[in-house]
Amino acid sequence: MTRIYTRTGDAGETGLIGGRRVPKDDPRVEAYGALDEANSALGLLAAHLDGETLAQVRVIQRALFDIGAELASPEPGRVPSVTGEATRDLEALIDGWEAALEPLRTFILPGGAGAAAYCHLARAVVRRAERRVVALARATPVNPEILRYLNRLSDALFVLARELNRRAGTADVPWEAGRGR
Repeated sequence: MTRIYTRTGDAGETGLIGGRRVPKDDPRVEAYGALDEANSALGLLAAHLDGETLAQVRVIQRALFDIGAELASPEPGRVPSVTGEATRDLEALIDGWEAALEPLRTFILPGGAGAAAYCHLARAVVRRAERRVVALARATPVNPEILRYLNRLSDALFVLARELNRRAGTADVPWEAGRGR
């Protein structure tokens, strides 16, 4: 590709992997578009990380690109599929981060240290992407590991946000019912 613009989407359609054209509001496009948003939110988080945690987030970003490519390809086998191994890797991260945290006794408000706040934002965007993939899966077959991965990813980002607050010496803010009046 020599230019970023192709003009092929000017009429409100986009091409899937394999060449088929669909409307830009097609559930498949909505699903992988939401993944792109999630990946961008992770990029914002990554700008505030370093070391091993940054490397772990980069692995997740690459996995989201793989999932996006899988969703953009309605023909199974055209691109690599996300596997249970990727989901198990997320579970290992969750277990590792959780080991250093105090158990939760109440819901917490999103926020805290800067990186933790970005992590909470990424978590919420991943949840939206998960809902878009659920909608797509109602209309067409979707690799079930994608849903497992996204579900686990939002859990991982929640725990990472708490861990980033712990590292920064910032307490999680508990939700207190009825205090928003």
